[in-house]
Amino acid sequence: MAKLYFSYATMNAGKSTLLLQAAYNYQERGMRVVMLIAAFDDRAGTGRIASRIGLRSDGIPFHGDDDLYSLVERLNSDGSGAIACIFVDEAQFLGENQVWQLARVADRLGIPVMAYGLRTDFQGKLFPGSMSLLAIADELREVRTICHCGRKATMVVRQDGDGNVVREGAQVDVGGNEKYVSYCRRHWEDQMRDG
Repeated sequence: MAKLYFSYATMNAGKSTLLLQAAYNYQERGMRVVMLIAAFDDRAGTGRIASRIGLRSDGIPFHGDDDLYSLVERLNSDGSGAIACIFVDEAQFLGENQVWQLARVADRLGIPVMAYGLRTDFQGKLFPGSMSLLAIADELREVRTICHCGRKATMVVRQDGDGNVVREGAQVDVGGNEKYVSYCRRHWEDQMRDG
């Protein structure tokens, strides 16, 4: 039976690397995969999934109002062969409806879905996509990274261009190492309180 998996972590834990490695394993065995990424995440180019260590692959960009079940159903019957697995990078950007659509992909089409994303934002709040995935995914996997103190990092701080901590603002502000730093809860709280 196919399942919906959610692998979550803070920034710089290697989520995209794990996704690209898992997708490669399928492809190396001649299996067809579909990789999805939010259209507005264009750090590596629209529809490109990239890791900090240099791995890259093309993906299909999705928008917030796209029906992902219909997309996968259409791709699965397009004559290119059956899809063995769906991979979703930056899954925190999925809408609640899209998470349910991906659950239907697993449940009704029998295609496993592996979603990778952040659990919380820079203010310690759940992203809508992550909240839905935490609620309904068949399997949850935590991808770990560490704080500068050596503890497990579970939180992220957003910084402005001068390295100052940002405490307010829009939940979504796409960026990488130049904008986000991962911390354990204690040091995140210290960062958010100082100032």
